[in-house]
Amino acid sequence: MKRRNFGDIPAEFDDLEKSPVVIVPVAYDGTSTWIKGADRGPSAIIEASASMELYDIETGTEVYRKGIFTDKTMKNFKSPEAMARAVHERITYHLDRDKFTVLLGGEHSVSIGAIEAYAEKYRDLTILQLDAHADTREEYEGSRYNHACVMARAREHSPIVQAGIRSMDASERASMKRERIFFAENMRNDRKWIKKILTLLTKNVYVTIDLDVFDPSMLPSTGTPEPGGLNWYDVIDLMREVSKKRRIVGFDVVELCPGPEKSSDFTAAKLVYKILSLVFLDNPLATFKPR
Repeated sequence: MKRRNFGDIPAEFDDLEKSPVVIVPVAYDGTSTWIKGADRGPSAIIEASASMELYDIETGTEVYRKGIFTDKTMKNFKSPEAMARAVHERITYHLDRDKFTVLLGGEHSVSIGAIEAYAEKYRDLTILQLDAHADTREEYEGSRYNHACVMARAREHSPIVQAGIRSMDASERASMKRERIFFAENMRNDRKWIKKILTLLTKNVYVTIDLDVFDPSMLPSTGTPEPGGLNWYDVIDLMREVSKKRRIVGFDVVELCPGPEKSSDFTAAKLVYKILSLVFLDNPLATFKPR
């Protein structure tokens, strides 16, 4: 049986040694608290990606030709802490080989290990979170590695900026830095929200995207959908400007909970490919070398 890779790209562009990009799927749904099934998200994204056109109209590029290797799916973890350690180890392995990694979740807790690895690798790093939920609880349901704690763990390593937020617990208010959080209800009437975010970002940026940042009218298949979210062009416009004005060193896309409708799966796959098209637009190198 043929190994399924992201984009169903030809084998010559799916080579670990030659590819600057590595897709790391993590099938984990151990701490989700409502709709289960995020562990099937990575495989659904990869399956949907086989139906994408690989030419990006805006950039006029076929980014897959630079090389995108799809790693073996990580799964079967004993605890969220064990999962975080395993992801940290896998991402570190690829970063040590100068790879640009794209983590596919799984629930949002899969991002913790990746963020830790990037914080160790890159100085002057900011974590940019696109999400419906603040995810800054110190502990939830007995674990500091719950999906509701991912940004609490992230800010232990690097400054964070949060955008699209429209749900949080009252307990999270005490630790909130108001100038670094962009609530969705305020963003919709603020034409300068992207510029404001850029002023808060350091040179290197890791982006973590929980798919519930999108309004459920356009992407319903998430574990915790929230009304009032961003649209496709909100997210892409932000990613375009961040990739131009700062340096995106890696990113993740998490919390797809696939169901009968397939548009969410395809949108997630297209998002991954679009961001890669923007990130590598001005990078003609065959490998992604840290600067």
